Amino acid sequence: MKSLHIVKRGVSGVVAAVAVAAMVSIPSPALADPDPTPDTASEALEAYQALKRKAEKLNEAHLRAQDDLEANKKKMRTAERALASAKKAEQRARADIAEYRKVVDKFTGAAYRGSRLTSVSAALTGDSVRDYLDRSATIDVLAGQKAAALKKLNRAVEQAQQAKETALASRKAAQKAKDEARRNLKDIEARGDALQKQIDKAREAYNELSGADRAALEASYGDGETPPSSIKAPSAKAQVAVDAAMSKRGSPYVYGAEGPDSFDCSGLTSWAYQQAGISIPRSSSAQSQSGTPVPREQLQPGDLVFFYSPVSHVGMYIGNGQMVHAPQEGDVVKVAPVMWGDFVGARRYA
Repeated sequence: MKSLHIVKRGVSGVVAAVAVAAMVSIPSPALADPDPTPDTASEALEAYQALKRKAEKLNEAHLRAQDDLEANKKKMRTAERALASAKKAEQRARADIAEYRKVVDKFTGAAYRGSRLTSVSAALTGDSVRDYLDRSATIDVLAGQKAAALKKLNRAVEQAQQAKETALASRKAAQKAKDEARRNLKDIEARGDALQKQIDKAREAYNELSGADRAALEASYGDGETPPSSIKAPSAKAQVAVDAAMSKRGSPYVYGAEGPDSFDCSGLTSWAYQQAGISIPRSSSAQSQSGTPVPREQLQPGDLVFFYSPVSHVGMYIGNGQMVHAPQEGDVVKVAPVMWGDFVGARRYA
């Protein structure tokens, strides 16, 4: 058996952030119910199924922690750009302040030197009405220029203050996102340890199953049925995803694996859509909450079908009531009937 793939994505080089939305905290990976112990051979398969389901739930929680880490890292990258933009805006605003202040100071200095004229003084010193009108027009222009300069100066001061406040808020939000990402890493490690222990228990139980029990188990997830002779998806990208998933038939199931040589259930579906240039969430529970909801009677090849409550398994519909999926530990990617008894919904991504 291949060992668990535990992905630890580091967090470094975080500079800043825009306002970061509240992050969802994840409950402890520990499960309250004890592991089942079979008393008879007839109970062995049932006990293994229970152990496997616990491992699937832990795997989902582990993957959700990774999804949360990736979400926080995206928010931090957005934050870096926001802070850089705020700093540039503040620099531009302060340059404008310096420029407009020169103009305002020029007008103010002229007034102190006694060179500022009023309309009355212009009338008293003028030799004619025409001279008065010309002088008055000039004074009005100068006054308007001073007023405009003051207005620009005030606006620049306001913009600089706003940019400064945005930068300060970004720094605070960045630290919050960085701290949350660090907690994500610790959570991933803890969940990975709990998952590995549960996988070991499930593998041990699987190895103790009789040949008949193993055959019954494989039959419950499909025995590698023949797929439809022609699988036609509703769009070009969905067709690429279907073809990609079908090309991996026979690849082993490994908890936490996301291809290209081995997969868990959501690893297969996320990898297949990645080949079509479409990024979807990593865990089956997250996949079941994105995309476009699809009623059972409107399923088309490429749609993802989800099972159990809470969701912990996913397959890709290929038509004719069949799906391609990575079923369980000890099995391989295969075509199987859709498990309608455990079906809880479907989503379309292309």
